[in-house]
Amino acid sequence: MTLSRRKMIGLIGGGVVLTATATAGGFLTTRRPTRALTPWSAAGTFTEPRMKALSYAILAPNPHNRQPWVAELRGEDQLIIHRDKTRNLPETDPFDRQLTIGMGCFLELLRMAAAEDGYELMTELFPQGENGPVAVVQFAQGGAKDPLFAHVFDRHTNRNGYEDRPIEAGAKTALAEFATIISAKTEVSALRTLTWEAMEIEMMTRHVMQESVDLMRLGKAEIEANPDGISLGGPFLESLKLVGMLRREDQLDPTSTGFKQAYDMIHKAMNATNAFAAITSRGNTRFDQINAGRDWIRLHLAATGHGLSMQPVSQALQEYPEMAAHYSQAHHMLAEPGETVQMLGRLGYGPAIGASPRWPLETRIAHG
Repeated sequence: MTLSRRKMIGLIGGGVVLTATATAGGFLTTRRPTRALTPWSAAGTFTEPRMKALSYAILAPNPHNRQPWVAELRGEDQLIIHRDKTRNLPETDPFDRQLTIGMGCFLELLRMAAAEDGYELMTELFPQGENGPVAVVQFAQGGAKDPLFAHVFDRHTNRNGYEDRPIEAGAKTALAEFATIISAKTEVSALRTLTWEAMEIEMMTRHVMQESVDLMRLGKAEIEANPDGISLGGPFLESLKLVGMLRREDQLDPTSTGFKQAYDMIHKAMNATNAFAAITSRGNTRFDQINAGRDWIRLHLAATGHGLSMQPVSQALQEYPEMAAHYSQAHHMLAEPGETVQMLGRLGYGPAIGASPRWPLETRIAHG
């Protein structure tokens, strides 16, 4: 059954959703996916130095929350870091560029966590080429602590609308170490248009949107069964699911109420943006992509330290045919000739939000 928007609002306002909640006997009061969030509280509780560092590294941001990292412990002081290619995103990331950036975020957080524990990491990237491990990492005594590490537990991707106020000058100066900060009204307006049009293309291109829909986790049970992908939970969304107003198939139907609501909600949030951050590189090798990931996580941690929220809006940087014109436009706006725009994100003062689900560390360890 597809409900009209007016009927849907009437049902919510008239108490149908609230009645379903009450009938469930307090069901919705326990909708927090506690088990899927345990890796956040477990981080740092390991005694083995590599496991301890890895317990923080798995909290890194990554495309579609695929968490593609796999760590292999060798000897007493070495890690072999792999990317699990079964977690690829062939539609939105056909060349694995964004996934490689995510691995860069992981490696940087690993480095910072090890340094916090007094270890320096000697890292060799792609020692066997692109088809082999992402990195071989050696732990050695002597790491210097990084002040940005203090913000690890508060760093979360914030997809809400941001406050209508400018970024403080001191924050912009600090963040400019890691990215180009765009806050001029004309440029921000142009980027709002570009990023929304790119988002709209993604939502309206069925084979691309199908990839996201397949990775949606609707409600606590699905989130805890698969704590990766796109988590849609919480009391309100669980209420909609209970009465049949939140269905996976609706997210592929632009005429459905569910799709239209998601469309309007995303548009409203993205429009509430007064600044952007862009990371570019002179080349586009796997090494450049890893370094972009290192910069992105440092940018996000620094932004968190200044009370700012961030969300990647890199749809215009995706490399499938339907996005080609916007990809070109993004590079014309943000890069010098020959450069690659690796990341683009919204930046602003947003509401407090919670953490994203993660697979437990033990599921990310390879056993020979």
